[in-house]
Amino acid sequence: MSMTMKDGRRRSVFATIAMPLLAILWTIPTIGLLVTSFRSREAAASTGWWTSLWEGGWTLDNYAQVLGDPSISGSLINSIVVAVPATVLPIMFAAFAAYAFTFIKFPAKDVLFIVIVALMVVPIQVAFQPMLDLLGPRGLGINGQFVAVWMLHTGFGMPLAVYILRNYMATLPGSVVESAKIDGASHFQTFWRLVAPMSSPAIAAFATLQFLWVWNDLLIAKLFLGGGQNKTVIVSLQQMLGTQGQGTELLTAGAFVSMVIPMLVFFGLQRFLVRGMTAGSVKG
Repeated sequence: MSMTMKDGRRRSVFATIAMPLLAILWTIPTIGLLVTSFRSREAAASTGWWTSLWEGGWTLDNYAQVLGDPSISGSLINSIVVAVPATVLPIMFAAFAAYAFTFIKFPAKDVLFIVIVALMVVPIQVAFQPMLDLLGPRGLGINGQFVAVWMLHTGFGMPLAVYILRNYMATLPGSVVESAKIDGASHFQTFWRLVAPMSSPAIAAFATLQFLWVWNDLLIAKLFLGGGQNKTVIVSLQQMLGTQGQGTELLTAGAFVSMVIPMLVFFGLQRFLVRGMTAGSVKG
């Protein structure tokens, strides 16, 4: 069974039913977290969040305590300091690499690209101990500083960035680049004046993914920044939870406070996300 859409395409009834159902199921945990963030600890411990309408237990104290905590405001700034360079740096390096893989001929180009893409399947956890040794006191001595996590997120984000941008650039008309070469433009000029502006959807798509990944990261921030003055907001939220479960009511409120900035980034760039991610999937 199928139904006709406004643009003439046909969509199955199964897809029409399944898509809203999956969206609702995906949203339920977030709704539960939001409701719990407005409930007292006693109410949340004694009844389920779905009983809030008739059980009560509503309070704004959770948000008041979170917003009044100076460590949260400081860690929010730290997260911005971490996330912005850790998003810009891999895009900058990957864009140059993607241009080379697409428009420049050099030996073993395809083999090198395959190796870079293969790095995406390697778990980043296997690199933590070598990186701790390299960045720690016995190495560069920068562990605990912002530059350490900038380097790590740049390195870990590069394979995906190169893959996305290279696939997108491969869909661009080669005649434009050839015309620029005939006119005497260098590769640097061609990249900045032609390829980079035309690749903005893919760049924005990866920027969205990378920013959300870095902002929500706990493991790298915990290991390489620690819980001191440079800690990120995710580490601050993790420290709110005591060993006996204390602070769960603050954790839910803090989670929504920390979501404000990434939500603004996502909704600001979402129109580029699907276009940038799917542009290189089919070429013809």
